[in-house]
Amino acid sequence: MSRKNRKPSRSTSVKWFPNLLRIVKKVILYFFSLSILWVIAYRFINPPVTWLMLQRGFERKADGKTWKLEKEWRDFNEMSDNLKYSAIAGEDAGFMNHWGFDPNAIQKAYLKNKAGKPMRGGSTISQQTAKNVFLWPGRSWLRKGFEAYFTVLIEVFWSKERILEVYLNVIEMGDGIYGAEAACREYYNKSSERLTKRQASLLVAVFPNPRKWTPKHPTRYILYKSSLIRRNMRIVRKQAFD
Repeated sequence: MSRKNRKPSRSTSVKWFPNLLRIVKKVILYFFSLSILWVIAYRFINPPVTWLMLQRGFERKADGKTWKLEKEWRDFNEMSDNLKYSAIAGEDAGFMNHWGFDPNAIQKAYLKNKAGKPMRGGSTISQQTAKNVFLWPGRSWLRKGFEAYFTVLIEVFWSKERILEVYLNVIEMGDGIYGAEAACREYYNKSSERLTKRQASLLVAVFPNPRKWTPKHPTRYILYKSSLIRRNMRIVRKQAFD
């Protein structure tokens, strides 16, 4: 048999396995190292842009519209307490007490979705922050796995104040509008420092779908939801940031 037709021996194949294993270990090590450094960096550096912001911008361009990305960073202490308490009351009442995940909310969402009722998320503010800042938009088990991983990291390396600060500065609040400050300028012509309880609760009430609803012209459902948020704010105030 000629050397050209000779099949690779089993020993040659076995030799490749340690090399492959070494490469996989290096990739895993680099991923964990870089992701942890990334999270630690964003504890001190404000995220300049997110995947969702870029995607929405390109979607606008594809529709023949101009690029729009309105955002203005506000530090935690510069935001109205009404906004902070409304966000927690409306999005994640257990935010101050959990470590990134709310088992009760997850179970309720699972049962509701299983029963065929309208889709409901069980994501905490921490999970939403991890998703918005570090990941791409979309739904998949892979992305959910990365979301859980980054949620754990920000809970470990960031304070609750930092998580809420980043969340309120990057969340989508309208077509091309991101963060509470830009939203307040757009809808109320004022800074987020001066939000009333009602204005803050209306702003948070539209978080699930800010391109469908607007606090400027609230529907009956949004008005009802904002009233519930204001009621829950009393409970949140007792827990928050003392």
